Amino acid sequence: MGEHLRVLGMIAVVALVTAGIRFLPFLLFRKKTPGAVLYLGQVLPYSIMAMLIVYCLRGVSFTGGTHGIPEAVAVTAVVLLHKWKHSTLLSILGGTVLYMALVQLL
Repeated sequence: MGEHLRVLGMIAVVALVTAGIRFLPFLLFRKKTPGAVLYLGQVLPYSIMAMLIVYCLRGVSFTGGTHGIPEAVAVTAVVLLHKWKHSTLLSILGGTVLYMALVQLL
């Protein structure tokens, strides 16, 4: 029984810390959001997409098998989807589905 209480206590602490982190910005910026935070809100989605693309392409071999064609097509699709719909989730999902289909077909 003691182990169960310990696990429940840890879950409660993690939940409280997570909730606190989520609510902290609303408590800090009640009146006016600073310009730096607004700027980060505009540039971070594009920065995160760029980091994901670089991370995904780190092991691509342009001299082997498919010569990186599925990767290049998927990256192009991610960029176009993100420019078109401005949805990070749609861009990542669409690029992943396209990449997986191309890897299976080529």
